[in-house]
Amino acid sequence: MKPFAFVFPGQGSQAVGMLDAWGDHPVVAETLREASDALGEDVAKLIHEGPKEALALTTNTQPVMLVAGVAAYRVWMSETGVAPQAVAGHSLGEYSALVAAGSLTLAQAAPLVRLRAQAMQEAVPVGVGAMAAILGMDAAKVIAGCAEATGAFGPDSTEVVEAVNFNDAAQTVIAGSKAAVDKACEILKANGAKRALLLPVSAPFHSSLMKPAAEKLKARLEDIEIAAPQMALINNIDVAVEVDADRIRDALYRQAFGPVRWVECVQAIKARGLTTLVECGPGKVLAGMVKRIDADMTGAALFDLASLEDVKGVLA
Repeated sequence: MKPFAFVFPGQGSQAVGMLDAWGDHPVVAETLREASDALGEDVAKLIHEGPKEALALTTNTQPVMLVAGVAAYRVWMSETGVAPQAVAGHSLGEYSALVAAGSLTLAQAAPLVRLRAQAMQEAVPVGVGAMAAILGMDAAKVIAGCAEATGAFGPDSTEVVEAVNFNDAAQTVIAGSKAAVDKACEILKANGAKRALLLPVSAPFHSSLMKPAAEKLKARLEDIEIAAPQMALINNIDVAVEVDADRIRDALYRQAFGPVRWVECVQAIKARGLTTLVECGPGKVLAGMVKRIDADMTGAALFDLASLEDVKGVLA
């Protein structure tokens, strides 16, 4: 097979029944059992039955997306035995990448991600924060618009909005307090953005408002043993490959309240000579972004048995 990278999606790609198309594959069943034991609940039932509202709760979304990404990766390895040359994850997906790279076990990662999700939700009550996708505008202009919006509330205000996900050249996600996000959307549309879409999320992820959550995560990370990755793992806060456990912990801590530099992550994958990027887990969001980031790269998605065969064909 030609060399390739695996990338793992974050929140937003979850769906009730998202693992059903794997059928009764023993690797998926074992992964679900492992996660259920680690969390003390029936993860398979939650994914299979939902309801959608339960899956959408960040305290559930983060663990189930972790499990779905790890399950797809393990099926791939069991069926092909061919490991990627590099891995990366979008936001939460970095934890799936860490499991794939052997830095964390799933039994370590599932409770850690659950704690991360709970801490994030507690940091900003539902309705107080917001996120929005800004389409059709250069990232530098989005950053400037966020600064203008924050400044509009005056120097003593706690209202804040920041650019937090750099997804492709024409899509940047912003996050912060609800009033500031609304103000930024107004300013950015007036400045030429094609669209400003509020996202159906329960907290302003990756913004500075997540700092209290990051402190709780940092405390938990200190008690977790982290091994050196067995392949290149490009983190999304620094776009760096780290092998030292303390540096990995620090990157995960800062990632909770810092931006996801996804455009640069994809560029870093290409710089390693890898032009095929396979999204590992439900959905095709990251695979779809690849061409928009770099027209010379190929994106594919691995999420069920049919797509497994498709990816084999792409890499042949």
